[in-house]
Amino acid sequence: MDQIARCIIFTGRVQGVGFRFTARSIASRHQITGYVRNLPDGTVEMLAQGPVENVESCIADINDYFGHYIRKTDIQEYSIDPSYTDFRITF
Repeated sequence: MDQIARCIIFTGRVQGVGFRFTARSIASRHQITGYVRNLPDGTVEMLAQGPVENVESCIADINDYFGHYIRKTDIQEYSIDPSYTDFRITF
């Protein structure tokens, strides 16, 4: 299975709505590694790593769940970081 890493920036009303905790739960269901964290500018950053299908499904599920809060989703390719062995909330 091909492995990918994506850095995603979610813009909108994405802080203070349980975004990080829900994203961690969704990421765990899809068996991906990485992190999610709030950024000072009010956006949320997520690093998602794993099989292509899992990463894409995870991002789609987050967009579906928080669709009414997310105004914009920017996705960039990223290098896989093997130091992430789980998905965590970082600060």
